[in-house]
Amino acid sequence: MTRILACFAVLLILSGCGGGSTSNPGRSGGSGTLFATGPIYSACQSSGRRAASRERCGCVQAVANTTLSPEEQRRGAGFFSDPHEAQEVRQSDKSRDERFWGKWRAYSNRAAQLCT
Repeated sequence: MTRILACFAVLLILSGCGGGSTSNPGRSGGSGTLFATGPIYSACQSSGRRAASRERCGCVQAVANTTLSPEEQRRGAGFFSDPHEAQEVRQSDKSRDERFWGKWRAYSNRAAQLCT
């Protein structure tokens, strides 16, 4: 059950970003859609999920660039290969993990909003 919930959190991010018509000057590939590369983009691309298109992965990375620090992006990128780690962080009582999870949830909600 824990693994399923962790996978759901990662899939929520991927499914919420479809490369809509929201523009992000300086970060788009010319088409007016959000796009960037970085640790989340790379993890997303190598995840092997059907929904992990170049556009979706670029979109979630672009949102991460405006929402998460580079350290937080690297930490969250690990969730793509180890969803159980996401669940461990979500359930942790450590203040560092609670702060991170709050930012990660806000990021995933923003990615779903901006990229759909």
